[in-house]
Amino acid sequence: MAELGQLVDAIEERSDALNSLGYRVRFDLTDGGSILVDATGGKVDVSTVEGGEADTVMKLSSDNLLKLVQGKLNPMIAFSTGRLKVQGSQGVAMKLAGLLDG
Repeated sequence: MAELGQLVDAIEERSDALNSLGYRVRFDLTDGGSILVDATGGKVDVSTVEGGEADTVMKLSSDNLLKLVQGKLNPMIAFSTGRLKVQGSQGVAMKLAGLLDG
């Protein structure tokens, strides 16, 4: 199980890629905790919050989130195999997947 701090650091390392997202995405981790990525206002703010307001919520394990951010897990494969569940805007999820995949 990846630690929240490790996940926040990994996401912040990708903040240049996520800068153009323009939305709030919350990752609800199935093994505990939530991470909010706020890419509105021209900068990326990553924080650990419970239930923060978001355009899209993605549910997955902390290990799968780490693999996703590191480019070791394809977002489309994760979604199609049930390792990643999306609530809210599918378009935002697709845009995020494209930015992480790049």
